[in-house]
Amino acid sequence: MKKNPTGCNMPPQGQRQRQMLSLPFVLMAILFNVCLIASNLFETKLFMAGPIALTGGVIIFPVSYILNDCIVEVWGYRKARLVIWTGFAMNFFVVLTAQIVRLLPAAPFWDGGPHFDYVFAMAPRVTVASLLAFVSGSTANAYVMSKMKVASGGKRFSLRAIVSSVAGESIDSLIFFPIAFWGIGLKEMLTLMVTQIVLKTFYEVIILPVTNVVVRTVKDHEGIDTFDENISYNPFRITDI
Repeated sequence: MKKNPTGCNMPPQGQRQRQMLSLPFVLMAILFNVCLIASNLFETKLFMAGPIALTGGVIIFPVSYILNDCIVEVWGYRKARLVIWTGFAMNFFVVLTAQIVRLLPAAPFWDGGPHFDYVFAMAPRVTVASLLAFVSGSTANAYVMSKMKVASGGKRFSLRAIVSSVAGESIDSLIFFPIAFWGIGLKEMLTLMVTQIVLKTFYEVIILPVTNVVVRTVKDHEGIDTFDENISYNPFRITDI
């Protein structure tokens, strides 16, 4: 059984294929979906961090990028692509069912209607912006992480995680804010975009020691360290796993 550049044992190709739905992968995929859905709900909460106003989503959304990095590092771009599109589908499902629930007639004794609507009555363009930004940013994050891993021979995980997150968060912000907040003024929009990118990247830098431990532990448990050589990076080839 050969070893990869990180020192992990590399099982034969057939064995790696049989581990396609391993427990760690399933748990990370579930957590990825939960983080995405929760962060969109938390966006309705605004709080102050000193002089800066931020949305509650900034607390948990970066975790989805950390999980994205872990999945690409261990199982490769193709598995990450599957999880990204699963997250898109689950978020769309929550948004759709929330709108159906809003249309149901409220009980006469219930006075929570305005509060429920405040959380779930997302403007169509905000919803579209969120979904498009998520798919584009997460895919860019996975692509950069994958390409850098092959180029570096699997070394410098921390650097790759930071660079890929900056790329993903930048694309996410460049798509989300112009669509969702068009009309607020160019200066204000640029301030929001830069603030979100910097804070989310800083979040990942702070938690990098934990991310490194998780990646090493999962690699040892799985006996796998995927290098994406000769694969298709087409973001729509979901069945290619």
